[in-house]
Amino acid sequence: MVKPGIVYIVATPIGHLGDITFRAVEILKSVDKIAAEDPRRSLRLLKHLAIEKPLSALHEHNERDKALKLLAEVQNGMNLALISDAGTPLISDPGYHLVRLAHEKKIRVVPIPGACSLIAALSVSGLATDRFVFEGFLSTKTVARHKQLEKFIRETRTLIFFEAPHRILETLQDMRLIFGDIREAVIARELTKTFETVQCGTFLQLLAWTQSDVSQQRGEFVILVAGVKETLNDQLTPEARHLLEVLLTELSVKQASNLAAKVTAINKRLLYEYAITLRS
Repeated sequence: MVKPGIVYIVATPIGHLGDITFRAVEILKSVDKIAAEDPRRSLRLLKHLAIEKPLSALHEHNERDKALKLLAEVQNGMNLALISDAGTPLISDPGYHLVRLAHEKKIRVVPIPGACSLIAALSVSGLATDRFVFEGFLSTKTVARHKQLEKFIRETRTLIFFEAPHRILETLQDMRLIFGDIREAVIARELTKTFETVQCGTFLQLLAWTQSDVSQQRGEFVILVAGVKETLNDQLTPEARHLLEVLLTELSVKQASNLAAKVTAINKRLLYEYAITLRS
């Protein structure tokens, strides 16, 4: 019986070729075939690494059919690497159907981590990194894009979006309209490349800055938006606030917050802080 091969999900540089990992190079040299979003672009990277392997195109238009064919080969013992044009595969890039089908067929899927533009942008943004939401590319249609953004008006986590150069001004204008002039945001452009730029400011400032310099309207963009600052009222349910108000008529702040925490399973510190504001 033939032992099935392995599917490797290999991250490649998003710009600077020096960001390829040693392990990624080893895997690309060892596999039998490489599935690439655009073999013409991937060939440049492989030539730089002195790697010669059969390349197979796997993109959004052929992925469902191609995945079946490639995984049939993997089941017959072939080791396969999946790469995208840049960065980590499947992050706003093809590969989901391949990986999903591989798991259904009990084929081993191994991550080879490396560059990822959204994580790189987040790490240098100066915005909160402990909790974030990645939305990828917004709709190209204005009304749909507004509806997408409106869902995040009260979002407390950092928001991360990708955007294309020909829509950057329009998207920033829409974000300013939905999130307001003074919401803090960051534009990360051409990360790890020659004209890398990370610009922080409010939407009012960022839009003016981008409009004033046409060179800042070129390249690949990651837009990061600060989440809304939570208040105690935002964090506590109306039921929890009412319960605490009733308990405080008979109990001390500490007793009331301890009992409310047991009843609601809400963090005791938050309840205590709210109780203090009621008693002050």
